[in-house]
Amino acid sequence: MANKIIMGMDGKLQVPDFPTIPFIEGDGIGPDIWKASVRVFDTAIQKAYGGKRKIDWLQVLAGEEAFNKTGSWMPAETMEAFRNYLVSIKGPLTTPVGGGIRSLNVALRQELDLYVCLRPVKYFEGTPSPMWQPEKVNMVIFRENTEDIYAGIEYMTGTPEAEKLLHFLTREMNVKNLRFPNTTSFGIKPVSREGSERLIRSAIEFAIANKLPSVTIVHKGNIMKFTEGAFKNWGYALAEREFAGNVYTWQQWEKTKKERGEAVANEEMKISAIGGKVIIKDAIADNFLQQALLAPQDYSVIATLNLNGDYISDALAAQVGGIGIAPGANINYKTGHAVFEATHGTAPRFANTNSMNPSSVILSGVMMLEYIGWRDAAEKITNAVGRTIRNKTVTIDFYNLMKEATLLKTSEFADEVIRNL
Repeated sequence: MANKIIMGMDGKLQVPDFPTIPFIEGDGIGPDIWKASVRVFDTAIQKAYGGKRKIDWLQVLAGEEAFNKTGSWMPAETMEAFRNYLVSIKGPLTTPVGGGIRSLNVALRQELDLYVCLRPVKYFEGTPSPMWQPEKVNMVIFRENTEDIYAGIEYMTGTPEAEKLLHFLTREMNVKNLRFPNTTSFGIKPVSREGSERLIRSAIEFAIANKLPSVTIVHKGNIMKFTEGAFKNWGYALAEREFAGNVYTWQQWEKTKKERGEAVANEEMKISAIGGKVIIKDAIADNFLQQALLAPQDYSVIATLNLNGDYISDALAAQVGGIGIAPGANINYKTGHAVFEATHGTAPRFANTNSMNPSSVILSGVMMLEYIGWRDAAEKITNAVGRTIRNKTVTIDFYNLMKEATLLKTSEFADEVIRNL
């Protein structure tokens, strides 16, 4: 099919001028924010390319709407569309309660092997923030998406599986430090070299391609030495083995700095000081969360495991205005599969009220346009969203935190962004 995005033999996406892109409106507030967002996308593309490019939107079902219509939370047709068309976008989905799929988002990530959860975090001037200087936050998080605790290998205490694992650990592995063995549930934390390397490789490639100063491997390897610690060690080894001409490890940087007798205050100066190479460094997760508040300007690209990445991406989003304005994507850079998504929940209490902020979906669409190479349209939307917020024409979440702002409905916010394109 001529309108399908495909992965070329050179490992680069081949994008037609009128690609078919599947979308899921989402549950709860999903329909409201999608209807607003898609108008922004279509108008920006028209303004950027004058009709020479256009997205052919293909609606597919998942979540509560799919269950009500088909009896399935994730119909096979939807998964097949996401697989066939490579690039897709979705609103927030309900997580089923009481059995079945643990999480529709996790199901998509596992099924399509979307090993990178990509979360850019930057500040839009005028956005209400609890931070003194939120403009210093400008990071891109590469969160490993398929391993770690989120792999879903769990056994509830009292089940035969938990009893079998308990017997194996205590009798065969001679584990002594289970404090309350008879009431213990178990979770397995798989971390592989291959999974770690492909995530960290993507982060380094992104930093090099975008001329960013550093990649920080965030981990808890001081405690979990053979999982999180291995993640860090595999990352450093990969950087030295595959990117020797483009990176400095932190150890190399410290040696260079000492030789030059320089004390450089921030990453921008560091990168110019060493001739444009990306610095590879690491930080223990709890310390990173502290430093992200005290000195966020020292961090650029973050590579981390699944659970750490979940905490970090939402914490950083809060620093620049909250998860309501945070975009996200789940990507497999090898196959080209990518699902762009709102990062917040369904907020069912506000469904059909036309009141919520659509910025998470809008900015996820910006990421999608950048991913397929339509950067002119993406830049127009980014600038327009920034202008709309600076003008204090906002939805209720920001309105309640601003002085002398104008309150807009979801659809009216989209109108204002379109006027500012």
